[in-house]
Amino acid sequence: MSFRDTESKEYEVSTPTTEAAKPAWNAIVAIALGVAGLIMAEFLPAGLLTPMASDLGVTEGMAGQAVTATSIFAVITSLLLAFITRKLDRRRVLLGLSFLLVCSNLLVAFAPTFSVLLVGRVLLGVSLGGFWSMAAATAARLVPQANVPTAIAIIFGGSSFASVFAAPLSSYLGNVIGWRDVFLLSAGISVCALALQAFTLPALKPIGTTKLGTLPAVLKIPQFSSGMLAVALVFCGHFAAFTYLRPVLEQTTRVGPNALSAILLTFGVANFIGTSFAGMLIKHHFYRAQILLPLALFASGLGVLAFGGSALATTTLIFLWGAVVGPVPVIWSAWVARKVPEHAETAGGIFVAAIQLSAAVGAMAGGAVFDSDGSIGVFSFSAISWLLSSFVVGAFIRTLSSADDSIRETQEMVDFCALNKIKPEITKIPMNGIDQAWEQVVAKKARYRFVIDMNA
Repeated sequence: MSFRDTESKEYEVSTPTTEAAKPAWNAIVAIALGVAGLIMAEFLPAGLLTPMASDLGVTEGMAGQAVTATSIFAVITSLLLAFITRKLDRRRVLLGLSFLLVCSNLLVAFAPTFSVLLVGRVLLGVSLGGFWSMAAATAARLVPQANVPTAIAIIFGGSSFASVFAAPLSSYLGNVIGWRDVFLLSAGISVCALALQAFTLPALKPIGTTKLGTLPAVLKIPQFSSGMLAVALVFCGHFAAFTYLRPVLEQTTRVGPNALSAILLTFGVANFIGTSFAGMLIKHHFYRAQILLPLALFASGLGVLAFGGSALATTTLIFLWGAVVGPVPVIWSAWVARKVPEHAETAGGIFVAAIQLSAAVGAMAGGAVFDSDGSIGVFSFSAISWLLSSFVVGAFIRTLSSADDSIRETQEMVDFCALNKIKPEITKIPMNGIDQAWEQVVAKKARYRFVIDMNA
């Protein structure tokens, strides 16, 4: 397809419609509660690392490897679960993953040794990687097409709520009732999620085909691997610093238990605020945000290195950190959806795997540098990782506004619609409106026939 060979082309573009007869909102809430329980369990060590390490007789750096174990198995599960369970009812798979979450919390709560605790965190990784990678796709089958955005928002709301309160609440409760009882409370929440899912989730037979060969095919798509590297670098720096934030605040900033909980809550609130601006950034500053957000994280890391002894300055910088990192996963999720709409589930699994792999590497490397160099080592490592992420975007990720990219994306839309045998209504758009056309396709808002004016 050549730009100079044609003045205009007519293409049919839309998305397939496989939808529920009526919305199963109770099931959506059950999935949201399950996601909240998973995110809460994942982030509990950030607020409990010091007492966990002391009780089990290991260093803070070693205790942080509980995060590494979770992330490694989340990576493996997010990539392989869809293929392994391709013939199983999705309801049974989700219930099984939720049961593993209950077992994980109980094992950690009663762990006599660090080795047993690691086993519990491995189970969490399997549950986290599998459940989170399936959540959005399952939600899309539980409600009519028009209600899918609301369903996804409810699920992400559960995640946001858990990420805001998990670390500060666990830090506070850990000082009051002990870290083991905090994990027992988390187990109680996961039991409630499992029970609600058992009562509300309908049978969901597997649909479509899942092949292992799709993974390398998606990774070969131009710029996709570079994008996943940029994502991994952002979250590698984030998890390296966040996993060891409590000991950094205790040993460098020298804050007490109450101030510690308040600072962690500040981070969570800032994260929630930042996430709320993600939609605006995607609409108006998509490419700039991909470059500038890691640079802002780099600046916050340097700030902690310079002013880590001041409680006020550190709190301000942690607020900036939370606000800036909040939109990052949403922006890159949108990039993945726009980049690979025809393989959304596989690309989504790779995206989850990239984040969890970076969490494993970040927690492992952060633990090593913290044990050797303290807060200076941790935030130096994170700042370098954030700077490299911005560099990767600037060097290897292009905007989608050039003529060549517009033509390529047009062809991708043509192929997408041909695969799904779509016969939509007619809407005319200029060539430079292809990005907006994709937004309609990915959001599944309507059925369109796009007449592309190649000279517009």
